[in-house]
Amino acid sequence: NRRGRAEIIHYIFTYLDMKYEYHRIEQPDWPDTKPNKWHKYLAIARYLTKNTDLAGKTELEQCQVDAVVDTLDDFMSLFPWAEKKQDVKGQMFMELLTHHAPHLLQDLDTYLGDKDWFIGNYVTWADFYWDICSTTLLVLKPDLLDNRPRLVALRNKVQAIPAIAGWLQKRPQTRL
Repeated sequence: NRRGRAEIIHYIFTYLDMKYEYHRIEQPDWPDTKPNKWHKYLAIARYLTKNTDLAGKTELEQCQVDAVVDTLDDFMSLFPWAEKKQDVKGQMFMELLTHHAPHLLQDLDTYLGDKDWFIGNYVTWADFYWDICSTTLLVLKPDLLDNRPRLVALRNKVQAIPAIAGWLQKRPQTRL
């Protein structure tokens, strides 16, 4: 019962005004559900955005969207979310947040540059995925973006999109 990686699908459904049934999986049911339904969330997101501007308007932009999304996903996949030993988990999270995240943020900030959006001059699902991933990272390390005003501005732009703002207001509030 958390946002998690499938949150990107909710952003896309909401932004494209697609009707869907919203279900959160409770922790005891997760092991039975995850392998069968939720492990292909990025493939689902790519499919949903395939013929929309959210995927990029040209083949090059589509590749750029995929590159940003995959970069973020590769980083988020490094976290030992399922680690049972809390001391080990905490140490690994701290290592990633203090030593690896700054490099990722530098690369993303450089890529964004003075643009309003990661790709083109319009929102793509790469911008949505940045908002989702950065929201989780900020829960784990609240000062993570203190020196990244352009990345913060991008988050704010995504969250100000009326459909996304509406979703953020009504979704269940959870830490992660």
